[in-house]
Amino acid sequence: MATAPTVAPEKAGQTIRKTYPNFKVIVLNDDVNTFQHVADCLMKYIPHMTHDLAWELTNQVHFDGQAVVWIGPKEQAELYHQQLRREGLTMAPLEAA
Repeated sequence: MATAPTVAPEKAGQTIRKTYPNFKVIVLNDDVNTFQHVADCLMKYIPHMTHDLAWELTNQVHFDGQAVVWIGPKEQAELYHQQLRREGLTMAPLEAA
């Protein structure tokens, strides 16, 4: 008579790791801010922002109406969003990426 194989039970309370969601920082076009001001603010507050990328994003804001200028963890996104808003940029609400 053959015996059935033994199956180990699944671990109860197994921890499942989930990453925190990322958030988008989005600058909107307006009739108030100059190209220079928008580009300068991006270079000042967004980490690792290059001159060329800042100008590319500034043009995207102008011609497309908006640009995602940074994506990352919520706390940092809130900081960059607030800093850019304080400089007078028109900002979209933070949204999950």
